[in-house]
Amino acid sequence: MDYEGNRHKAFSRRLVLLGGGKLTLATLLMGRMYYLQVLESDQYQMLAEENRINMRLLAPPRGRVLDRFGKELATNRQNYRVLLIPEQTNGVPDTLDRLSRLIPINEHQRRRVLREVERKRPFVPVNVAENLTWEQFAQINVLLPDLPGVQPDVGEGRHYPTGAETAHIVGYVSSVSEADLTGDPLLELPGFRIGKNGIEKVYDRMLRGKAGNSRVEVNAYGRVIRELARQDGQPGDDVVLTVDTRLQQAISRRLSDDSASAVVLDIHSGEILAMVSAPAYDPNAFNLGMSVKAWKALVQHQRTPLINKAIAGQYPPGSTFKMVVALAALEAGIASPARRVYCNGMMELGDTKFHCWRHRYGGHGWVDMKQAIAQSCDIYFYDMARRIGVDWIGKMARRFGFGEALGIELLGEQDGLVPSRDWKLAVTGVPWQLGETLITGIGQAYLLATPLQLAVMTARLANGGLAVTPRISRRLDAAAEKSEPPASIGVSTANLNLITDAMVEVVNGPRGTAAKYKLDRDLGVRMAGKTGTAQVRRISKAERKAGGKLDKATPWRERDHALFTAFAPAEAPRYAVTVVVEHGGSSTYAAKITKDIMTEVIRTDPLARSALGRDGRALPAAEES
Repeated sequence: MDYEGNRHKAFSRRLVLLGGGKLTLATLLMGRMYYLQVLESDQYQMLAEENRINMRLLAPPRGRVLDRFGKELATNRQNYRVLLIPEQTNGVPDTLDRLSRLIPINEHQRRRVLREVERKRPFVPVNVAENLTWEQFAQINVLLPDLPGVQPDVGEGRHYPTGAETAHIVGYVSSVSEADLTGDPLLELPGFRIGKNGIEKVYDRMLRGKAGNSRVEVNAYGRVIRELARQDGQPGDDVVLTVDTRLQQAISRRLSDDSASAVVLDIHSGEILAMVSAPAYDPNAFNLGMSVKAWKALVQHQRTPLINKAIAGQYPPGSTFKMVVALAALEAGIASPARRVYCNGMMELGDTKFHCWRHRYGGHGWVDMKQAIAQSCDIYFYDMARRIGVDWIGKMARRFGFGEALGIELLGEQDGLVPSRDWKLAVTGVPWQLGETLITGIGQAYLLATPLQLAVMTARLANGGLAVTPRISRRLDAAAEKSEPPASIGVSTANLNLITDAMVEVVNGPRGTAAKYKLDRDLGVRMAGKTGTAQVRRISKAERKAGGKLDKATPWRERDHALFTAFAPAEAPRYAVTVVVEHGGSSTYAAKITKDIMTEVIRTDPLARSALGRDGRALPAAEES
């Protein structure tokens, strides 16, 4: 009896313990469920919603690049493309075979598509081809029932209506590389393109705009079920340039057969009305996709089409530099306008002979400063350089914009070089020689300048000695519009007038070196300018006896550079034009081109026509600057 009672009590205790444990467990479970479903319900609801709803970025339309009259230089146009959804096809290779009968699909594209199909989920679209013609796009749409898995699509692509004619200014866009990634999620969007050169690069953030977004519902596998909401992005801002496309195109056509550059500048505001570098390249090729062969052809081209020679080409300025030497002598009080030097075609310094370009004809005879510039007498400027020294020449050169970048809103601008005694000793370890001073006096030796610097020099000469700086985009804010006018470079007005009068004589005087290239009478204005020839190698004695000119059999790279810089109208200067022809031979060749360009400038007179303000509206001519 006692045994049965003890057994019953033990069973009852175990039952109570088990029941208590279950009750405790149930209480803990209910408490946890209450915590999760009530206290933390908002958080888990949000997590579930985030798992169900995806936020996707939408690329905004890129801003346009416009010229001063509102003509589009870079814009967006419809990009007809075809996508492929692998899970909806009867086999990707078979679908690609069908598509290849309608549009070109090369082996490289085919391999790329197959790699992407392997890498991505079967419901994710793969880009097969883009930038299709309307006829190709329409044909695919018509035959769509026979192309399972094929999805025609219309996006936006960058387009450059003026192509190569403005390539070095506008630049181009291309795909984002790993080096371009900055954390901006826009840059990680498939197919997104950013500026890689020119204005497209410099003002990329302004042109890029702000991304939009799309809220889409997805299933557990990430497949899009439907779009719940959509907010389009904010388009990028337009960038308005100072360039006149009509003038730019005319100059591009004129230089099409040369390796050359030309700059047209408003001498008062510094606005660049045209900047051409030839040969050029088609920026649309970078957006559409360039083959390795085409890229190598551009890179290896001996006339360097990828380089903007107007700002990155560095050349000895030759005789176009003689105005700076003359001003250095005048301002230093070492020479007067009336001082005359006798030129017999040659000057001796020690055992070295320095020749004038006219040495075969016995030189120029007696010349004063004005005639020395008009006839480009080397002996006169050898004498001037020897008297004033290279350091004085260098100081004056820097006042006119040589020796440092001018800050144009483009990439790749070079400084040029204004040599000095200290510079040579630091770089070469060899002291400066007096003969090098003489050569510097005619714009040779170590001296280097860009075509843009020569145009700025000409503008500062013609505008009365104001330190105008070049710019290629319209002012974008009120602060810029209220900026102070250019300061004076500190050169006497009387001395400047003497030099510009001599430049008038270069073109319009009976013995001027560019007398054959004065403007036609029907224009009603005169042009002033200065010729320049820059040697790229030393002339041998035999060549000097033959006149110092290289014949047509001379390799292209061994021929002299041809330069000419000018302003007009001579009586009331407004435009400066500089032309540099690489290995063009004679400076008169550059003078002929400059005459044609200046004729176009005077006839079209871009500064007299209305231009666009910052808001894109037309401004009267009086407000352009």
